Amino acid sequence: MSKSSLSPFLTVLLIFLAPQLAVPADGPASAHFKVGERLTYSLRWGVIAAGTAVLEVAERQMLAGRPVVKLVHTARSNEFISTFYPVNNRVESLLDEESGYPHHLLFERREGRRKNDIEVVFDQAAHRAMVTKDGSTETMEVPPRVQDTLSVLYFCRTLPSLAVGSSTIIYVNHDKKNYRLELKIEGAERIKGPLGEFDTIRILAIMPFKGLFLNEGNIRVWVTNDAARIPVLMKSKVLIGSVSAMLTRVEGVTLTASP
Repeated sequence: MSKSSLSPFLTVLLIFLAPQLAVPADGPASAHFKVGERLTYSLRWGVIAAGTAVLEVAERQMLAGRPVVKLVHTARSNEFISTFYPVNNRVESLLDEESGYPHHLLFERREGRRKNDIEVVFDQAAHRAMVTKDGSTETMEVPPRVQDTLSVLYFCRTLPSLAVGSSTIIYVNHDKKNYRLELKIEGAERIKGPLGEFDTIRILAIMPFKGLFLNEGNIRVWVTNDAARIPVLMKSKVLIGSVSAMLTRVEGVTLTASP
């Protein structure tokens, strides 16, 4: 297996779930998800089981007088993959409950011999971010309404319905860079998995960079065709073969299978 980073696979895919309009819906962002929600995914490299990823709405906090929710994503390789490419990543994002934009990101990246600690403090009003990576800090400009690689998933769940055939642009800050990503809403599809069958919307993400892993082509994400927009399946090519993430467990939220 190449250093295609199975580890942050789920994190990467989160940035491609934004729908047509990059503006918040009426009401607080957190009204669309709740503390205690926990989603578990099985990661596979081709037909080989590769590890597990988890998405969690962990807790509520106050940050500079603003109510925020703490989002947590972890990804770990299994025993087999760890023998030649161990992975143990953790990402935390503090998402503003009202606006739906991130204030703070922590990314502890542990992939093979690679070890990085990244912290981002966003000033959404001034359109700046203070980025600290491995002890070195710099301030950079960011686009209005910028998201990080974890917050964007939850932000997108607050927005209007996905329109089949539409395309959009969303900006995401990752690893000291701002990325302009193009999304296309391809269509509706029924997906069968360990938790049953679900009516989903299939989203195509056109990758302009080789960022968190060395993908060779586009990424497809299947999200439930309802207000929750829970990712059920994700797929992408990598340098050798393909990688997929399948939802295997849901806690703290109701997920209703299609009849």
